[in-house]
This record gives sequence, C-alpha cells and structure tokens, in this order.
Amino acid sequence: MRLLPLYHLSATKVRELLREPEALFWVFFFPVLLALVLGIAFRSTGPEPVLVAVERGPGDAALVEALGQVEGVQVRHLDPQEAVRELRGGRVSLVVVPGATWTYWFDPTRPDSRLARLAVDDALQRAAGRDDVHATAVRRMTEKGSRYIDFLIPGLLGMNLMGTGMWGIGFYIVTARTKRLLKRFVATPMRRTDFLLAQVIGRLVFLVLEVGVLVGFARLAFGVPLRGSVLTLAVVCLVGAMTFAGLGLLVASRARTIEGVSGLMNLTMVPMWVASGIFFSTARFPEVVQPLVQALPLTAVIDALRAVMLDGAGLVAIGGELAIAGVWCVVSFAAALALFRWS
Repeated sequence: MRLLPLYHLSATKVRELLREPEALFWVFFFPVLLALVLGIAFRSTGPEPVLVAVERGPGDAALVEALGQVEGVQVRHLDPQEAVRELRGGRVSLVVVPGATWTYWFDPTRPDSRLARLAVDDALQRAAGRDDVHATAVRRMTEKGSRYIDFLIPGLLGMNLMGTGMWGIGFYIVTARTKRLLKRFVATPMRRTDFLLAQVIGRLVFLVLEVGVLVGFARLAFGVPLRGSVLTLAVVCLVGAMTFAGLGLLVASRARTIEGVSGLMNLTMVPMWVASGIFFSTARFPEVVQPLVQALPLTAVIDALRAVMLDGAGLVAIGGELAIAGVWCVVSFAAALALFRWS
C-alpha cells in the first residue's frame, strides 16, 4: 500500500508521454536527426581546400602554375577589381598580387586567411628554389574515436538527457498547476515525495530507448565506437538523467505559468548549451572560468560519456564527474522537495 500511489503516478506519467507525439519526437527522433545532419556536415572528407586568387599582371602565369600544382590549393585567375570583390565576400581567403615583390592581401582576423597565406608562401618559395632543411612526412588522423563525429555524439547524448529531463518534467508540472490539477492531488492520500519521484521514474522508463536509439544510430551510420562497457555507459546515463530530472523539478517547483517556466528553463540550460562542450571543447574558455565550467552538471555528464565511449574508461576513472553530477542531483531534488507548492 505504501508504494501504490507511486506506482499509479509513475504509470500515469508514462502513458501521458506515450500520448504526446511532440514528446516522442524530441526524445527519440530529434537527437538522431541532429546527429545525422551534423555527421554529414562534418564527415571525414579531408581538409577544406585553400581558396586563392591571383591578380592578372606581370608574372601572374608563373604564380598560377606553381600554385596549381599544390595539393589542397584552388587557384582563381582574376582581374584586380574582381579579386577584391571575391576577398571581401569571403569567397577566397587570399589574393596574391604578382610583381617583383609578391604581395599577399588578406584579412588577418580570419583564421582561414592566415592559414592560406602560410600555405601559399610556402608553395611559392619552394617553386622559386628554396630547399627544405629536413625531410618531413604527413600523417592524417582518421581513426574512429578521433574524428569530430566521435566527439560530437556524446555531447548530443548529454544534451538530450538534459533537454528531455528538464522540459519533460518541468512543463508537465507547470501545466498541471495552471489547470489546478495539482490542487486536487492535495485531497488524495499521496505524499509530495511520491508525486515528485513519479515524475523522475516516468522519465527513466524511456531512458534505455532514448540512449539506445542515438548510440545505435551513431554506431551504424558513422561507426562511432563504444570502447567502455555498456554497464558503465548505463550508469552515467542514469546519473545524468536523474540529475536533470532533479533540476527540472527544482525549476518547476514554484513556477505558475508556462511563460515563467520557459524563461527559467532557458536561463538554466542556455549557459550549459554554450559552455559544457557539446559542440566544441571546454578548453576554449579562459582559465579563470574553468572551475565554473567544470562544475556544471552537463559538463560532468558529457566528459564522463566521452571518457566511456571514446577512451574505454571505467567507473573509477570517471568517479569525479559522477560525483559532481550526483551532488547536483541530491541538492536539486532536496531543494525541489522543500520548495514545491501545489498551487
């Protein structure tokens, strides 16, 4: 009898999710669609070609010929006015002006322009007879686990755990509060703890499918590795899902309108979308903000997911990340339990 209210509340939560096509889309199909689009956009097709324009003028033919023999450089032979337009429009990264002194015209604030200048100068100096002091070789990183898509998938998985956990729980609670459904629960023999736990349990029911769909798709479509154990991955996902479910409960504990909870959700999630390393490494942020970035729950979850999937890490190796996420889970759920109001 003690668990009967919790069972019925959890079953109700699951049925409500199954009856929401929008929820099913965001839980299962959106992360797969995002992985597909970004995986195609950043597929392993080799480095982008360096786009260079050579102005027409005395000595231009030799420059065009020399650059045309360089792998990875695409040369366009243009009139001066057209070369300027192409450079301003970003359609070329560098303009070479021929003459007794070669002039490199580029925007130093553009990384592609600086790289183009170095590549073009090296090619032209070699064509002019410069000797290399030491022989060199090139080794390209193409191994699975080292590509951008391998870096991206754990980030998308963490983002999906956060989004579905917080939005799925927060919106339901505020919607029920605005419809005065929560006030009716007060008259039932149901404890506040049962209601909040039911939201978390209902969310966890879909966790296996949610993670399995994205990870399975990534492995089949792009060969993304899973070098750690499935059990370790499951533990990380479980801790992450519970952490963000707790945050969702906390954000929705006092909100009275959909507009209010939407603002609070965005205020909570946007910093983590930007700073937690979903699409690029957290190492890009200055050292002064690194402690704050590393303390974010999404950063901890994503770092743990990448360690398990790409490095084969075990539970001991990711103990620090799990501890950070666990603290967020306990604190947020305890705070939600203390702050929650039925109306």
